[in-house]
Order: sequence, then structure tokens, then C-alpha cells
Amino acid sequence: MEYYSDQLKGYKTRDKDKIPHNVWGGIVATINGLINSNAFAKYFPKNCPDEGIYSTDQDAFQLALKAEVPDIKFPFITEKPKNDDVWATEKEPFTPDYLLILDLIQFSHEYVSEPIKGKYCKFPGHYHLNFDEEIGKENFRDKINRIFVRNGISYQLQNNGNITRLAPEILGEFLYSTRFQTQDQMLNQMLEDARKKFLNPDKNIRRESLERLWDAWERIKTILNPNDKKKSVGLLLDKCADEPKFRELIDAEAISLTKVGNTFQIRHSEIGQIEINRSEQIDYLFHRLFSLILLAIRKNQNQNITRR
Repeated sequence: MEYYSDQLKGYKTRDKDKIPHNVWGGIVATINGLINSNAFAKYFPKNCPDEGIYSTDQDAFQLALKAEVPDIKFPFITEKPKNDDVWATEKEPFTPDYLLILDLIQFSHEYVSEPIKGKYCKFPGHYHLNFDEEIGKENFRDKINRIFVRNGISYQLQNNGNITRLAPEILGEFLYSTRFQTQDQMLNQMLEDARKKFLNPDKNIRRESLERLWDAWERIKTILNPNDKKKSVGLLLDKCADEPKFRELIDAEAISLTKVGNTFQIRHSEIGQIEINRSEQIDYLFHRLFSLILLAIRKNQNQNITRR
């Protein structure tokens, strides 16, 4: 199903990193519905004396959840009393940390299956259950990802159960599909590490992508002349531009980005350096340097980039 408003106006830009209360409520409703429909009974079974699974052992579900996502509350909480007064009747919306919510989604994907009614057991009056795990996981992904899409959330639950952060549209497709195959294997690894970290949902890990990318840039600077970085950079940028004004532009950009790496807490952590705290700042800086690196690699005739 496609909502009519989406047909008319298109989908929202998926640029929200934090999960708002209404999205948390939708996720809770989805997972609670699956618990009640016995979608987790394959891995947390209640067994009939007649040797068949007929229901979900919610105690076992809770124990496993607490072991793998220890800080999540179960039964799930969407509101709590004000001022931590357990007897208060007035409550306020509650949403856990977004990383806990994402962990809960992955936990649920790991153990969900589509329950299928099998043999009917007259006493005590229930059906034995069979399970289609592939269909159950696919349906769960569709529900969660639709919630994300409808609310502009920048995460996607993948077929393997991992959650990735969607890159901004400018370089998004390229970041998902690129594989670096330069002649320098260490550089390849640096760029791949930066790419993976940038797509991670955790902002702290995404911040680490900048460090890895700036390290890659410092290495690229020496690729044409390891013994003379200044000369090497000049040769590298000469290959990137055959028009004087554009050559001046990328030279200024290279100098500016090197200064950024030394001014902000990217490659160093000295007192007095500027800390990068906001997700959109990470996006901006990553895209600036990543674009320059792509240009440098593409214009260096001995290097290569392929699509996955």
C-alpha cells in the first residue's frame, strides 16, 4: 500500500537521526502485536503436552531481550509518571535512547517468524504452530521501514537484520555501492572503513568516519611522491584540473580541508580544538573531503573505483 499523500506530494526527506515519540509508539505497537500473535514462539516456545508449540513464552522472551539489550524496559514503556512518582496519575511521553530502539528492532528481526496454524489440539483447545521465518522477517522489515519512511527517519532495516543510516542524497548512492581498488591496499582499507563508519546509525561511530577519511587524505597527498608531500600534492591536483581557475579552486579547497583537520577534533584531540557534535556537521565535512578524494582518485590514471 502507498498512502495517497505520498503519491501526491512524494516521500519526506529522510534526514532525522533521532526517533520521536510517535515512531517509538508505532514500533512498540508492532512488536507487541507480534508477541501476541506468537511470531516469536519459534525461539521462545510454550510447548503443548502433545509435543507441539502453541504459544510464546514471554518470560523467556524477556530474559533473552534483557541479555542482549539490557537497558530496554519490558513491558515496553511509552509514558511514565511525572517527577518519578509511581503513584502519580499524570504521565508524560517517554522515548528511550534511539540506539536502544534500533537494538530492539534488530533483536526482534533476529527472532521473528510468521506463525502458521497447524494441528488443532482439542484439549486444552489451541492450534499447534508452524513457522515461516523468511516471510516473518520480510513482513517485519516492511512494517518497520514503512514507519521510518513515513516519518522521515534516516535508518533502514536491511535484509540481513543490520540497520544502516541513509546517507544524504548527494552522495548516498555512491557511498552504498562504491568499492575502492587503488594500488595502495592501506588506502583502500582507510576509505572502506570511513565509508562503513559514516553509514553507521551511532553518531559517535559516524564521527570516527571523519578521522579515517582525513587519514586517507593525508596518505593520498603522498601517493605520487612519498618523499616530498608538497610536490606530491601539486602533481595530484594538477591531474585533477586542466583549467587554471578550477586548479586554483581545488588548491584552495585542499588547503582549507587540511586546516579543518587540524582545527577541529578530527585527527587530533588537543585542548582548544573544536569538537564536532551535530550529525549535520559530520555530513557536511564528510561530503566535502569525500568529493575531493573521489576527484583525486578518478583523475589519477593508476587508480580505480568500481561499483558493487
